[in-house]
Amino acid sequence: MKTIRIGANHLTYDEAGAGDALLLLSGWCQDHRLFKYLAPELARTHRVIRLDWRGHGEDRKHDGDFTVDDQASDIVDFVDALGLDKVVPVSTSHGGWANIEATDRLGIGRVPRSVVIDWIMVTPNESFFTMVDDIQDRAKWEDGRSDFFGYWIGDTENRDIVDHVNNEMAGFDYEMWARSGREIAKAYRKWGNPMSRMKSMAKARPITHIFSQPFEADYLVAQQEFAASNPWFHPTKLKGSTHFPTLEQPREVADTIRAFLK
Repeated sequence: MKTIRIGANHLTYDEAGAGDALLLLSGWCQDHRLFKYLAPELARTHRVIRLDWRGHGEDRKHDGDFTVDDQASDIVDFVDALGLDKVVPVSTSHGGWANIEATDRLGIGRVPRSVVIDWIMVTPNESFFTMVDDIQDRAKWEDGRSDFFGYWIGDTENRDIVDHVNNEMAGFDYEMWARSGREIAKAYRKWGNPMSRMKSMAKARPITHIFSQPFEADYLVAQQEFAASNPWFHPTKLKGSTHFPTLEQPREVADTIRAFLK
């Protein structure tokens, strides 16, 4: 991994391939390892950059507390530092909040399209907020995190996914998990859901949502209905069984992204 200074923090990243740039962004309490299979697939046709959030890289020191807006600022500064005239962000899970904020700030000239993967697109129910609140409570955070882990893994026997959750994500401490809970809850309480956030962008541009979970039919229907009145939005349902299509079916994700970019 390379290291770059952005503001007061050192962020780690790597890159492979050539062509139009794709910037891969994980969710909270994840890092570049989430894309260990997707990045090589995409690098066959694109320049692929994997960026770790502040506090999420190989060296997890960071300059105090930070927010989604700070993450978005890091994206903007990173894109500037690398001299990228155009880039397509590809985010997973709640990394989408910073992706869309940075996409909005950078403008359609520099970010002509955006990709979000397995992000909860509808307004969550109260049980979701209870789980998110639990990971902010020092007495409950490990139990709250286990609730998420159990849902994400489901009944998969995919070793990459089990290790990603139980080893890689579990390697982040209480402070980062509590911060993630605070920022995720704050975003949903402000916007209601990601579709509302995307609709509020200063300039609409094509955005695709690639997902496997949830499996309920009405989840896809809600996105299709939104797309009918907002034709720049393109939901794509994969046949995966977990919250991690980048690990479970990287070739299908890569092919879906390439088709969208065309």
